Amino acid sequence: MITISNTTKRYGKTVVVDDVSLTIPRGGITAIIGANGAGKSTLLSIVGRLLQADGGTVTVDGLDVSKTRSEDLAKRLAVLRQENHMTVRLRVRELVAFGRFPHSGGRLKAADHAAIEEAIEFFELGELADRHLDQLSGGQRQRAYVAMVLCQDTDYVLLDEPLANLDMRHSTLMMRRLRDLAKTFGKTVVLVIHDINYAACHSDHIIAMKKGAIVAQGDVREMISPAVLRDVFDLDIEVHDIDGQPIGVYYA
Repeated sequence: MITISNTTKRYGKTVVVDDVSLTIPRGGITAIIGANGAGKSTLLSIVGRLLQADGGTVTVDGLDVSKTRSEDLAKRLAVLRQENHMTVRLRVRELVAFGRFPHSGGRLKAADHAAIEEAIEFFELGELADRHLDQLSGGQRQRAYVAMVLCQDTDYVLLDEPLANLDMRHSTLMMRRLRDLAKTFGKTVVLVIHDINYAACHSDHIIAMKKGAIVAQGDVREMISPAVLRDVFDLDIEVHDIDGQPIGVYYA
């Protein structure tokens, strides 16, 4: 499991993550929701060791992420940033192959090539595999980056807004693939997501943040409710039961 204890992050006098303590259960999908500036991405980046906390600790299966060797952590935890920029011009297959580096050290073997092709097909990137990233749409690049992360084949997968730039079809496909990853392969998927209805339909556990703090957490039924959503987003959101799922109506 992932254990976050008294974790704080500041930028100057601004507290972005405010003394957060929580446990993310092993297995399934945990969604982190909240308004812009709530601290979601910062917290995820601290867990993935992309940012250093100013206080507190984060452990993954008992390993302190701030002290564990990079080589060992990369075999246990993979993370996708909200913003991704490559300074070199890569093809899709080359990008996805980066996910195998913790296992191959850059010397790809037959098992690595098989994992790369599996990840490419998993996200319907076969026809794009030999294209350069700058020849793709934003949504196509996003799928390629997620394929790279999943190709790393870690027990824990952290994704910051994996649905960014995706249309409805590919957003739905992405969430179904992540659901399969958690259910079939026993992965623990933690994602920052803005669409509460995708969180409602595909998550096992939801964490809500506001102004750097955890304001609520629980299962889908507990979290996708008018009272909780009003507290989190300062917005009145009707919730309807559709095919057994709580769905928030907030567009009008």
